[in-house]
Amino acid sequence: MLDQKPSAVASKACSVWRVRSGFLSEALKTIPTAKRPCAFTLAELVVSLGVLVLLVLLFTQLLNNAATITTLGHGRMDVDSQAREVLDRMAIDFAKMLKRADIDYYLKSPGNPQTGNDQIAFYASSPGYFGTVPTPAPSYITKSPVSLVAYRINPNSTWSSYNRMGRLGHGLAWNAFSSGSASTGWPPIMFLPQTITGTWNSVLFPSTEVSSEYEVIGPQVFRFEYYYLIAGQFEPGAIPAPTPIPSATPPFPSTIPWDTTCACPSATPTVAPTATPTPIATPTPTPLPTPLPPAVCCHLSPQGMQDVVAIVVDIAVIDPKTRGLVTNAQLARLNGADGSPPVLVDFAPGMTTGQLLGQWRAALDANTISLPQPAVSGIRVYERYMYLSPPTLNTP
Repeated sequence: MLDQKPSAVASKACSVWRVRSGFLSEALKTIPTAKRPCAFTLAELVVSLGVLVLLVLLFTQLLNNAATITTLGHGRMDVDSQAREVLDRMAIDFAKMLKRADIDYYLKSPGNPQTGNDQIAFYASSPGYFGTVPTPAPSYITKSPVSLVAYRINPNSTWSSYNRMGRLGHGLAWNAFSSGSASTGWPPIMFLPQTITGTWNSVLFPSTEVSSEYEVIGPQVFRFEYYYLIAGQFEPGAIPAPTPIPSATPPFPSTIPWDTTCACPSATPTVAPTATPTPIATPTPTPLPTPLPPAVCCHLSPQGMQDVVAIVVDIAVIDPKTRGLVTNAQLARLNGADGSPPVLVDFAPGMTTGQLLGQWRAALDANTISLPQPAVSGIRVYERYMYLSPPTLNTP
């Protein structure tokens, strides 16, 4: 049977523990305790998180706006760069245009009205492309420095260059090398009455993309229009006065590459002379300007572009990234490639310089064909005056 009473040793140990624990409790009471730190309340946490979220949203919006501005800036720089390259190349070719009265020009005129995108072709002293077909091709000593230069927007919807600006630089051989048509040989520059379309119709209007010599010079240029700045041979007070009398002070814009306001003296008198004219005393008339001779003002063809001061070129260019938002059908609606009158209208008689560009901007702002808004802001229009030098050979 176990003894439930504690032994003498155990009783002594318990008494010692009680004494020591008493001293320990009294010592702990004398140690100063630190103050409990205050924590955030739930309301404070909610407000802090809300401010943090607001700051993150503002910073994100700032980054998005900066990215948008940067993208638009880069897009405009791309468009400006391409327009500058195209217009600079055209200015070089127009400056090297052969201006002679005995050669032909493929131009917009009363006999060749062009709706929508225009096309122009002329001889120029610019390097041209010499293919290998037909054979034999001209050698380096039989290649002339003259080429047939043309600009157009490709109207063929099945080609990869559809609605893109192309440049033609067809090299010509020297006159002694060969003769014939473009399909049977390497014809040289042709003089009137031989025409550009009669000699190089297959080159100007290729039937297949493989046979085309056009090089895409402006992949984002989808609208091309030009008109002429006429010198104006008419002098106020000339006898007889032209009909109608021009309302614009020369030089003035026109869709005809020669002056149609010049007065031409009649070859036959309008009143038959009497047998015995009766002298009538008349006062001394006021001196009037002398009419220009018929050889200068009376012609119905470009005659070496003698009346044209400058060719004014207007183009519309779309940002490369924005072009993905626009279909070829919408571009064709803008430039008239679908056969309907273009939204970006043609230059019409009576317009003043700069008015066409203003009407294009107004048409884009109106957005009657429901283009995406980023696409509208990604289209820019340009105009440049290509001044021509006087003709080198001018015959009546």
